[in-house]
Amino acid sequence: MIPKKIVASITILLLFISCTKENKAQDFILKGHVFGTTYKIVYLNASENYQKSIDSLFYLMNKSLSTYIPTSDISRINKGDSTVFVDDLFLEVFKKSKRIHKETDGYFDPTVGNLVNAWGFGPNREKRDLTSEQVNEQMQFVGLNKVEVVNKKVNKQNSKIYLDFNSIAKGFGIDVVARFLSSKKIESYLVEIGGEIRTKGTKENNAPWVIKLVDPINKDELKGYKKINLSNKSMATSGNYRKFRLTKKGEKFVHTINPKTGYAKESNLLSASVIASLDCADVDAYATAFMAMGLNKAKAFLKSHKNIDAILLFVDKKGSLKEYKTITYK
Repeated sequence: MIPKKIVASITILLLFISCTKENKAQDFILKGHVFGTTYKIVYLNASENYQKSIDSLFYLMNKSLSTYIPTSDISRINKGDSTVFVDDLFLEVFKKSKRIHKETDGYFDPTVGNLVNAWGFGPNREKRDLTSEQVNEQMQFVGLNKVEVVNKKVNKQNSKIYLDFNSIAKGFGIDVVARFLSSKKIESYLVEIGGEIRTKGTKENNAPWVIKLVDPINKDELKGYKKINLSNKSMATSGNYRKFRLTKKGEKFVHTINPKTGYAKESNLLSASVIASLDCADVDAYATAFMAMGLNKAKAFLKSHKNIDAILLFVDKKGSLKEYKTITYK
C-alpha cells in the first residue's frame, strides 16, 4: 500500500504537469466572417484561444453600431427611437467621428447615411438616380454638427438625420479586438478585418509584420507587388474599384459620398490607403475623407499632418494610372 504522503505528492505533481501543458504558450490564427466581410486574427505566444471572447466583442459591436441589424441601437436611433441609451462603444465612435469631422473640414461625415441609401449603397440597396432637387433635399440632413450626445442619448436637429458609422466601424472593430489582446498581455498580434489591419510587436526572431500589396501600376511585371512594414501601425484603404454602379445613361456612381455636395460621382482619386501609428478607426476615417476630398485636398492634408502616411492612386490628365505616396516600400 502506497503511503498517503506519497499519493498526495504524486497528485500534486500530476496537477502541476497538467497545468503546465494547458498553459503552454502557442500561436493562434482565428478566421471567420463579421461586418459583412472576413477577418483574420493572428496572435503569438499566448496560452489561450480567445475565439469566444472575440465573438462576444463582435456581437456587442453589431448590437450597438450595425445599420444592417434592425434592432441595433443605431438602427433604432435612425428610426426615431428617442429612448435609446448608447453604450461606450457608440460613444467612442461618435466622439472620434466628431474630432475627425472637424480635422477634415467636414469631408468625413457619418450623417451622409440618407445619401448613401438614396444612391443605392445602403442596407436596402435601392438603385436610384437622384435629381439635383432631390440631392439638395437630402443635404439638409447632412452635418455631424447637427447631432450631439447628451447623457448617453442622441439628439438630432432633425429626426430624419441618418447616422452611418460603416466608414469607421471596421477599423474600430479591429481596435476593440487589439485592445482586448493587449489586455491579455499579448505582445505580438495582427488583426485584419476586410483588408483593414492593425499590428503590435514583431513576429518570431524580431521579424516585422510585413504585408504585400498588389502594385496596380507594375502589375504586369514579375514583381507585381510592394511590401510595407506595418509593425505597430494601422492601415486602412478606401477605393472605388468595386463599389460602384452604372446608370442606364452610362454614368458611374461610387460608394463614397461627398458630404459637401451630396453627390457620388467619381473623381480622379481611385483609392486611398492610410498608414499611421494610430487607432485603425482613425486611419479608416481618414481614408474615407480622402476619397471625398479628391487628390489635391488629400495631398494638402497629408503635408500638414506628418503623423499620417498614405498611398494615393489616381488617374492623370492623360488617363494614366499614377501613384502619390508618402511612405517607403520595403
